[in-house]
Amino acid sequence: MLPINVSMARVKFLLAEVRAVSVPLRHSSGRPWFAKCHTCSYKFPCFHGRFFYSTEGGRGREVSLTFLPGECTGLAEVVMSQIHARNSLGNVFVDQMYEVVQKLKHDNSVRAVLFKSEVKGIFCAGADLKERAQMSNTEVGHFVSRLRTLMSNIAALPMPTIAAVDGYALGGGLELALACDIRIAANSAKMGLIETTRGLLPGAGGSQRLPRVVGLGMAKELIFTGRQIDGEQAFSIGLVNHVVPQNDMGDAAYRKALDLAKEILPQAPIAVRMAKESMNKGMQVDITSGMAIEHMCYTRVIPTKDRLEGMAAFIEKRLPRFTGE
Repeated sequence: MLPINVSMARVKFLLAEVRAVSVPLRHSSGRPWFAKCHTCSYKFPCFHGRFFYSTEGGRGREVSLTFLPGECTGLAEVVMSQIHARNSLGNVFVDQMYEVVQKLKHDNSVRAVLFKSEVKGIFCAGADLKERAQMSNTEVGHFVSRLRTLMSNIAALPMPTIAAVDGYALGGGLELALACDIRIAANSAKMGLIETTRGLLPGAGGSQRLPRVVGLGMAKELIFTGRQIDGEQAFSIGLVNHVVPQNDMGDAAYRKALDLAKEILPQAPIAVRMAKESMNKGMQVDITSGMAIEHMCYTRVIPTKDRLEGMAAFIEKRLPRFTGE
């Protein structure tokens, strides 16, 4: 039975959507698209009528990759949906995140990546301590080393990455957000590298990335105390780029991140990638060496069609149409 507030026009719209997605569309990777609702994530049309497309079939995955259509074409979302363990970093979760990141690394059609959670009130709760307790000392060492490599792989993705932190991001969860280029948080979000409260220290890059983001003194204070801070506090120390009031849906940070991604998408993708590479590599060396890195990145942009399109659009007083060539 249809909900009483659903009009016949809405029903016709949904049926049209069913017909539109009944053809087996395929992503550039060759994998088939699956139509899903952007609001409730059902694989078949519901009454929200807000669809995105995914190359990840099945609803049992803990981490999946989706590609948004229309005005968001070029935007990929890494969706974390491990409800039972609050997106904790267990073996299955890490395996699937590795798989997703590897796909993104080689996908030139992706202009920006957004990391989000479908678990309300949680971004990523950090280590799966129940699973970790079953590991030997050697296994723990290997697992943490693998987790550190995963975070480095996320940081090394060539396109801009945005973390939408709508809830708790603790331990490895905050390390995941720190591996992204930009972080956006709801004011109610809770963040912290809490490892010292568990007899550990940050082991997936947190002790290195946090000082580079908030400064050495503040990073030491946060790590030594294992303190948790909210979105407003995170913004005040520069841990996040933006803080927004949480909404009733619990996705205010995601919505702000989506708006920011839409600002990035129209820009020349090769230029954006080279700008990211120039900044990331330049921050690791002295400024003279950094200038040399900038020069090398700039020379890679000069022969592109997008550079010529940008100049032509300026002369003709129109918006540029960048193709990533």
